[in-house]
Amino acid sequence: MSHPKRKTRRDFLKVSVLSASVLSTGALSAFSSQEKRPLVVSTWRNTDANNAAWNVLSKNGRALDAVEQGARVPEANPKDTSVGYGGLPDREGLVTLDACIMDEKSNCGSVAFVQGYKHPISIARAVMEKTPHVMLVGKGAEQFAAAQGFKKEKLLTKESEKAWKEWLKKSEYKPYHNPGQHDTIGILAQDADGNLCGACTTSGMAFKMHGRVGDSPIIGAGLYVDGEVGAATATGVGEEMIRIAGSHTIVELMRHGRSPQQACEEAIKRLIEKRGEEKAKELSVAFLALNIKGKVGAYSTNDVFEYTLTTPDQMHSVIRSESYF
Repeated sequence: MSHPKRKTRRDFLKVSVLSASVLSTGALSAFSSQEKRPLVVSTWRNTDANNAAWNVLSKNGRALDAVEQGARVPEANPKDTSVGYGGLPDREGLVTLDACIMDEKSNCGSVAFVQGYKHPISIARAVMEKTPHVMLVGKGAEQFAAAQGFKKEKLLTKESEKAWKEWLKKSEYKPYHNPGQHDTIGILAQDADGNLCGACTTSGMAFKMHGRVGDSPIIGAGLYVDGEVGAATATGVGEEMIRIAGSHTIVELMRHGRSPQQACEEAIKRLIEKRGEEKAKELSVAFLALNIKGKVGAYSTNDVFEYTLTTPDQMHSVIRSESYF
């Protein structure tokens, strides 16, 4: 009479590892399954930026090209006082720009404290694609931009110079500005192949200390993308996003099963818990997230944040975000 083979601890471990592998593969497949369609979403009322990005996506273009082209729109707008040309200067009267870009494979590029170049987002992409580095700053970033053929320009407009001179009368430095004053653009896109990419660009806080850099060019703070999970970006007081690595935090929360909305809300609540409600009421902080399934979430500290969504069914819709306060 034959007897079944007695299972050893080694056999048990083999089965356990195989089961875990199957479960992991199944979970990943379920997480990656999606209705592939192009989509672009950006912080604030940036319909022109979304339109430029959509022009790329609607022609089966790559999400990386879409976010770059979208970000370049406010960078070139002299009436946008918080991004690129027309950005309000620092306390020395100098316009300094920051930007970063990231694709679905964790390739990323960033520049910070750049003067005299209108499109830091394109310089950031060049850093990503043409150097072994992720981030260049200041004079080094400007030398690289010049070597790459970017045109140097005067960025301080008459309107921004006038605002700076008016500020000089009192020279009040308030890093915790009024909610809604600052309009950094973060833009996230998914192309027809399901690839996720993101970009973030800013002139930083108005009348900041010379040399100050916020979250916008910092991968993980102002922007983070994981092609298997989702993407997130931020706007507002950059120091606060840096404190909690906000965009990376949101993507990791989505990795562990949170929806984009839940992840944004949890990140804001974490920030408020660390800073306290009284301090947090003075802050303008907002997050925007997109997961691999094309779901969008947004949440802010104060009731001022809007974002712009573009899909095949919803063209350039401006949506008011939910908020903590």
